[in-house]
Amino acid sequence: MSPHHPYEFDDDPNRLDLDAVWRFLSTEAYWGRWREFDDFHRQVRHAWRVVGCYDPHGDTVGFARAFSDGVAMAYLADVYIETAHRGRGLGRGLVHEMIDNGPGKNFKWMLHTDDAHELYRDFGFAEPNARYLERQPSYHSGSGSV
Repeated sequence: MSPHHPYEFDDDPNRLDLDAVWRFLSTEAYWGRWREFDDFHRQVRHAWRVVGCYDPHGDTVGFARAFSDGVAMAYLADVYIETAHRGRGLGRGLVHEMIDNGPGKNFKWMLHTDDAHELYRDFGFAEPNARYLERQPSYHSGSGSV
């Protein structure tokens, strides 16, 4: 980013502070709280792409991950910016880095959100049409699978 915006976006998974990401996702995010840390760690390890947002000190303050077939489709998940760092356009920057600056810029992208519709509309996301179907998950306690 510019010198006036000293935050950085990086898709190196080895740079992520997974404990910091997990701390946010397990306490402040409304989605995916069914996960244990091991589930989350496996999701990151098997992700097609991850992007971190780093403050001027190099601390992880935002995150996004995607899974994909690597050819035509991708799903965007776990997008967040820590509350103290919001209001600086970092959410837009994070989504831009994931979608438009990566290998999936020409893919069909999908996501679920309860509260960030306007952000995602800026990137071409829209409500599904009549062709879209979805099966809701069935969680079995203690099974460790979804």
